[in-house]
Amino acid sequence: MTARADVLARLHAARSGTPVAVPRDYDRRGEVVDRVSMLAERVRDYQAGVQRTGPAGLPEILGRLLPEGRTVIMPAGAPEEWVTACRARVRRDSDTHPLSVAELAADGVSVLTGCTVAVALTGTLILDGGPDQGRRLLTLLPDHHVCVVRAEQIVGGLPAALARLPDPTRPLTFVSGPSATSDIELDRVDGVHGPRRLDVVIVDDLG
Repeated sequence: MTARADVLARLHAARSGTPVAVPRDYDRRGEVVDRVSMLAERVRDYQAGVQRTGPAGLPEILGRLLPEGRTVIMPAGAPEEWVTACRARVRRDSDTHPLSVAELAADGVSVLTGCTVAVALTGTLILDGGPDQGRRLLTLLPDHHVCVVRAEQIVGGLPAALARLPDPTRPLTFVSGPSATSDIELDRVDGVHGPRRLDVVIVDDLG
């Protein structure tokens, strides 16, 4: 069967309601010798900040990234110990007490979240709205996003990341560096559809 005939047969089957088998035999290994270092390198390539620390040093680093004078918004399920050294004003966003669009988009606002999985090869963080990530609006409106990534959440490639998702039908947010785009003359514009600043803090025993 030619490629054209194969495509037409699939389209015909889809229109008739017949289930179409989708091949899932792509590489899920995503082998990377040092996933932590590669993720850090890729994230830096995107002009984002990267910090690496052990669990004990996490509050201090977050305190430096979120100084006094800023407002820090955290999802309801983010650990309280993350901000024990933080002198910024901390606010929680929850289903019962959601913050408004104006509050999220105000000047001097940062958001602090975790992630579900991170992809070393592409420097991508994947958020699925889990307890330490919150609703998607939290990471789209504030100008500054700080994301905590545990070393065991880092995989090599995207297929391995998708296999890690607890529920792949949930809305996903893929973050590959700060929000940026370019116009027709290739002039970079930051913050068009998300935070202009991204800081990633990788937590592992070797930090």
